[in-house]
Amino acid sequence: MLTAAGTYEETTKCFAWRIPGQYNIGVDACDRWADGSGRLALVCESHDGRVVRHTFDDLKRWSDRFAHALRRSGVRKGGRVGIFMPQSVETAVAHLAVYKCGAIAVPLFALFGPDALHYRLTDSGAVALVTDPAGLLKIAPLCDTLPDLRTVYCVEAGEHAGAPGAHIAAATGAKPFWAELNSTSEAFDAAPTSADDPAVIIYTSGTTGKPKGALLAHRVLPGHLPGVEMSQNFFPDGAKLMWTPADWAWIGGLFDVLLPSLHHGVAVLARRFEKFDPRAAFDLMQRHGVTHAFLPPTALKMMRAVESPQRWRFALRAVASGGESLGAELIEWGERVLGVTINEFYGQTECNVVLSSCAALFAPRAGSIGKAVPGHQVAIIDAHGEPLPAGAHGDIAVRVPDPVMFIGYWGNDAATRAKYRGEWLVTGDTGVADDEGFIRFVGRDDDVITSASYRIGPAPIEDCLLRHPAVRMAAVVGTPDPRRTQTVTAFVVLNSGYAPGDTLRADLQQHVKTRLAAHEYPRIIHFVGDLPLTATGKVIRRELREYAARASFATPSDNTVL
Repeated sequence: MLTAAGTYEETTKCFAWRIPGQYNIGVDACDRWADGSGRLALVCESHDGRVVRHTFDDLKRWSDRFAHALRRSGVRKGGRVGIFMPQSVETAVAHLAVYKCGAIAVPLFALFGPDALHYRLTDSGAVALVTDPAGLLKIAPLCDTLPDLRTVYCVEAGEHAGAPGAHIAAATGAKPFWAELNSTSEAFDAAPTSADDPAVIIYTSGTTGKPKGALLAHRVLPGHLPGVEMSQNFFPDGAKLMWTPADWAWIGGLFDVLLPSLHHGVAVLARRFEKFDPRAAFDLMQRHGVTHAFLPPTALKMMRAVESPQRWRFALRAVASGGESLGAELIEWGERVLGVTINEFYGQTECNVVLSSCAALFAPRAGSIGKAVPGHQVAIIDAHGEPLPAGAHGDIAVRVPDPVMFIGYWGNDAATRAKYRGEWLVTGDTGVADDEGFIRFVGRDDDVITSASYRIGPAPIEDCLLRHPAVRMAAVVGTPDPRRTQTVTAFVVLNSGYAPGDTLRADLQQHVKTRLAAHEYPRIIHFVGDLPLTATGKVIRRELREYAARASFATPSDNTVL
């Protein structure tokens, strides 16, 4: 959709949405490339290094067959189907088949435990589930408490190394995925879906309260395209292979990588680490010649800590990142090590990739998360829903209607209504826009620190701390203070070779005082072994605040390593 026109302003001016009234994600992301040419669609690498390649012709044949199997088991238009597997060809096939049926996919993170699974399957009322043997071990004890779940498909033992035996599937009544698929005919007429028909429910990561199911329409894929194209320097220009370590159960993995790539006929590398290994990520990108990648900030910070990264050689043309503010240090590191300017983008499950940087159009601005992606109207608004002038602090909001915007929260009208303020969807994040349209992320509504009448965002402090050679990761929160309202409190993970102590603490405080601002330095610093993260790699600041409150840290001289 996005066409480079020389400058950001010209590119925005000539942009126009092109979303047909009748539209189906499964057909768009697969069938139009399945022309018998054997065009590469997926490169799947297993944990033992085995590599298997699949074409768009394969995906069409298998997704059509599995759509028949779903129909045969009673899945109808609007029915919810859970997909509980890591990055794999079966995951891609299941998604395409569900969309072709007109049903609603419910992606489930491969590392979810029984409580998380039970909540999402119950809340969505899923009638079918596709999983693998490892997933079935978690699902089996729950089946009797999920009355809506009528059919479970399990990838047969042997498809993955170390998979449990077939007796587990038999004991739960699960149907073998490939056997069921291969027992149907190939031709399948996709359900007539409109662009506004529901296609997927993605549950928010739940940093506060219970996760809410964001219901997204088929238009969410074309709605993503301008943002993906902008953050990937006019993707698919020069694209041969795209990869992300993000699980395809999340909005970032599914709609920032897998489906946009398939839409453009670009192959996707499927390799999901059970635990992210930065050295293995470097090696993977080099071995496969990855040209485009979405690397979440947490992954980048871990990769930044690897010594001698120059030992790897990359074919990268673009790298995008989003989810947490990057900061200038990581941008500079990316240019030096990866050979590209990392394009930072911004969005959320409910309305994704609406702001972005784009090195092909303009240089990144320190502290900024980019400009509005063409097609999206983004503003900083006040409590009454009125846009604020440049330089004013307020809520980041997106004007309604917008193709990428969610339909609403599944079964939660009150939460849906609370998401809007007049003609704006309010993201729940605060920011500041400058007079050139760059927006600076300040923090979540509940992350902004109020200290001695100052409103302080955690992102700039975290970026400043990361620029100190001792710091591998950092998170900043506000903790209660009787005089200042809140005290800026940092939780720091150290690089190897550095030991916690008062001397280092004072050095870090002076580092922030002199490089950022005297009023923003962390008066309390805790050295920790790790940070609490959501499944999508975002820092759970609430847990840090709760821990600080329970521990009743009273002085900045505390030396405890958590």
